[in-house]
Amino acid sequence: MKSKTLASAVRVLPLLLLVSGTCALAQESRPIHLTGLINDYSPLDANIKGSPYEMHGQWSMDVNAEQGTADFLADMTMSDYGTTAGVLDATKGGAGAHTHHIGLTNVKITWNMTGCPTYATSPPKLGFQLNSTVSFLTGNGNNAPFETNPPSSTLQVCVSGGDDVKYSIPVSNITLVFGGPASTHFGQQAIHGVALAASDSPFGDR
Repeated sequence: MKSKTLASAVRVLPLLLLVSGTCALAQESRPIHLTGLINDYSPLDANIKGSPYEMHGQWSMDVNAEQGTADFLADMTMSDYGTTAGVLDATKGGAGAHTHHIGLTNVKITWNMTGCPTYATSPPKLGFQLNSTVSFLTGNGNNAPFETNPPSSTLQVCVSGGDDVKYSIPVSNITLVFGGPASTHFGQQAIHGVALAASDSPFGDR
């Protein structure tokens, strides 16, 4: 089992080395800093108050490949749609606007995409994932009203990409899937985003 895990890590490590723009990762022992955007919509669901939601935000991740751990942070805005005569009205977007801050801290990296959301066209070929209980999940700067204290919601973060190194960033995609209390607000579907930049900067330099 240990050798299988190591082999998976070896296959994904070249992707991380390319993202960092340097082959001195082991020598410097500095985390690789990834950043990107989140842009998606949640479906209309009778079990989710206020749905469907429009979701936009930014994310960042510190990947310490040598230790096999990562930190993840997402800042997201959400809003729903107003209604006309009880019917959702796209001209009344921006209703119920609010924010969320979501974090995972020191989570073990799984060096494969097993169980990650799939893509119908041009599927990513490489990737890794984080799976853990969230370290924090806020709503407008407070503990989110649907979240327990301490948090009990889970989050799967899948980072993936292809082998065509355009823009010097083989990591191109990210998905978030919530479980537990958070799924009653975000839904159980994958929330999609894109990778924008990578460096070996400290986590706080966004």
